Order: sequence, then C-alpha cells, then structure tokens
Amino acid sequence: MNLKKVLTYLVIAFVIFYLFTQPANAAGAVRNLFGGVSTGAERLSAFFTSLFSG
Repeated sequence: MNLKKVLTYLVIAFVIFYLFTQPANAAGAVRNLFGGVSTGAERLSAFFTSLFSG
C-alpha cells in the first residue's frame, strides 16, 4: 500500500472518529466551512457584477 492510500484512510478514520466523539463541534466545523464557501461565492458574484455593470 502506498503512502497516499494510508494517509487517505487515516484522514477518513479521523473524520469518522471526530464525528462520533464531537458531533456538535463537527457540525459547527461543517457550518463554518459552508459559510466560508458562501462568503467567497458572494464576493465573487459582487466582483463580476461590479466588473460588468460599469
């Protein structure tokens, strides 16, 4: 087994462990991640709106 597969399995195992041991914190982390993606999308949209409107 190569290193990439081992690291992938370790990350997946850690995520599953974290979900079961800290469900509230895991939900908060996911909420923050999607909030960041949403903020980035809004800023990108504002940039293109500003670019093409004037």
